[in-house]
Amino acid sequence: MAIIKLSANEQRRLSAFFTCLVLAALAWLCITLSNPYNYTVKRVLSYKNIPQKRSFHSLQSDTVDVTIKGTGWQMLYTMMHGSSNVLYADLSPLSNGNYVVLGLQQTQIVDGDANHEVVNFNPDTLYFDFLNRMEKRVPIKLLSRISYQQQFAQANNPILRPSYINIVGPTERLNKITEWDTDSLIVKKASETIRTRVNLQPVNEGNITIYPKSVDVVYPIDEFTEKTLQIPVKLINNNEFYNVNMFPQKVTVTFVTSLRRYAETDEDYFEAEADLNLWKNNGYSTLPVKLTRMPPFCKIISVNPQNIDFIVKK
Repeated sequence: MAIIKLSANEQRRLSAFFTCLVLAALAWLCITLSNPYNYTVKRVLSYKNIPQKRSFHSLQSDTVDVTIKGTGWQMLYTMMHGSSNVLYADLSPLSNGNYVVLGLQQTQIVDGDANHEVVNFNPDTLYFDFLNRMEKRVPIKLLSRISYQQQFAQANNPILRPSYINIVGPTERLNKITEWDTDSLIVKKASETIRTRVNLQPVNEGNITIYPKSVDVVYPIDEFTEKTLQIPVKLINNNEFYNVNMFPQKVTVTFVTSLRRYAETDEDYFEAEADLNLWKNNGYSTLPVKLTRMPPFCKIISVNPQNIDFIVKK
């Protein structure tokens, strides 16, 4: 293949030609992208001025196609980076109707991208289904993940202030709600009572409102230590009033308890039972012992013995 050899003067001319060609293409591109264009983007719908006395359910998707007028540069940027801007629709017309025309709000709606002019919407009209509205009061449930330093643990039930939340929304939806969770309270290596404020989990539906949106939490934590008590065993279901002798009559309960409540924790906080029906109906020769009452701030380690002997005198 023949190789074309260019002189230095010809090489300079060729280089100048391609440079001018590139500069002309760039100039054309800049002029073209500076012109206005109409292009379509998707926007997530959000609502403002929600009617307080009417509960509604949207009958369309939560996104809308918006035709926007902008320069080619803006269109190119949107195509390259995408957009997740929120479009806010004014729901005040729902006070006396069941639909909202976005086109009538065109001058009020400002798209999230700067210098973008909204041309039209698809769909242009949003329709809503209205439901019976009610107010309900349900308990708040604390979600927590707490780890403790050695010998420390939860000393009592957490205290929530307030302990109930008020929910306003559709009757059908609220009938299914029995409690409302908080955000997770996460603490590592706790060694003292936690006092903090925790947000409630947010509402995911536009036709439901809650108040309050946060609660004060007192999470009791204390140092724990081991204690042993002798607990009398109570015989139950002795309906024929047999003379029953139990051996032993007390069981040894070993547990850990809050250090602050160590002295006050005595036999009165516990109750142990043995069921005589297990002998009458099932022929048990020994009766298992069951703890039927104990303090919430105690954790049982062992009950000894777990079964007791007995003699029935008819």
